[in-house]
Amino acid sequence: MTSPHPYIPLGGPPQDIRLSPEIYAKMGEENIFKMLEDFYAELEKSSIRSLFPEDMLEASKKSAAFFVFLLGGPPLYHQLYGPPMMRKRHLPFAIDENARQVWLECFRKILYKSEEKYHFPPEHLESFLHFLDKFSGWMVNTK
Repeated sequence: MTSPHPYIPLGGPPQDIRLSPEIYAKMGEENIFKMLEDFYAELEKSSIRSLFPEDMLEASKKSAAFFVFLLGGPPLYHQLYGPPMMRKRHLPFAIDENARQVWLECFRKILYKSEEKYHFPPEHLESFLHFLDKFSGWMVNTK
């Protein structure tokens, strides 16, 4: 559990990053869900496993719903769970820079062959990695 006064990263949430809807158009919902399922399988083997719920498959589906919208699809997360408010949803968990780096490394692993496995358009991979870097920085709540 975090302190009553969590660390707040400088600069606030990332506002300047827009991911291309072409990502969703090329991947489709099914591949986004598969990508997040594989990502959560990596997280399950990681040193930050304890930050996640027991049912990693269900957690992957919830995250996939969020990523579907981010990547240009319908607002599944909002429809199923309400407004994302991701930082608020992550505050109960102590997320430090080390946890952030482990999370990013797990994502990098599954993105390694993302074009062939999930039809992730390679021309958008760099902007997606940039987004993940900025987004994960905003989730850090513990120094």
